[in-house]
Amino acid sequence: MSDTYPQCPKCGHKPAQPLAHDAPCPVCGIYPFKWGKAFKRVSNAHSWEDERGVDVGGIQRLLRPMSEMSPMNFWGRGFAWALLSYWSFTLIGADYRDGEIFGSFMHNILLPIHEAGHVLFMPFGEFLTILGGSLFQLALPFVIAGAFVVKNRDNFSAALGLWWTSISLLDLAPYIYDARYPQLILLGGHTGEDGPHDWIYLLNTIGQTQNSQQWGAITHGLGSVLTVFALIWALLILLQQHRRLKSSLEL
Repeated sequence: MSDTYPQCPKCGHKPAQPLAHDAPCPVCGIYPFKWGKAFKRVSNAHSWEDERGVDVGGIQRLLRPMSEMSPMNFWGRGFAWALLSYWSFTLIGADYRDGEIFGSFMHNILLPIHEAGHVLFMPFGEFLTILGGSLFQLALPFVIAGAFVVKNRDNFSAALGLWWTSISLLDLAPYIYDARYPQLILLGGHTGEDGPHDWIYLLNTIGQTQNSQQWGAITHGLGSVLTVFALIWALLILLQQHRRLKSSLEL
């Protein structure tokens, strides 16, 4: 093999004499030809190509597994999916009328995100400041899911991001439901009758306080459907990943 490299493909060092393909870079120590192969492997792992090397588009992209994955990573993802599936039906079954989900570990994760949303939206006026808590609680995991699709080509992780978004909806449902007849004990140790309550303010502003229980039920329903959808999406990707992994091991 007679390839030479006038510049190191990793660190950019330009030696006085071009590097032979099997000579290490004197600065960073990598072998140029190995770096090229490693770069190609990483690129392929994040491609939209199918097994035939054909670029897929549309909805097919959202169902593509990773091009390369170790058996350990695959089974780790399978275990995570099984655990989240079991937990999901516990969260869906929590009574949204009395805020049962607020006792879950997931609520402890979502609460600081919710409060951070109020701070982030403060420059945009009172209404958006109060809406910002609920909005950020939904937007953060949804944006993370989108980043996994666009940047990492990792649809399984994106499905988990969508699952997180769906649980955020379930977590908001009791808060919305509570607005008409406030009973929930809020962060400050009071009910909405005695202190600030995001959804009393928001629904009152748009003239919907009397329908808060219906909106809470709708939110819980949407969250439940989205949770199941996210789990099915993740499962479809796992099944394809298993087929690809099995094929690679047979080669």
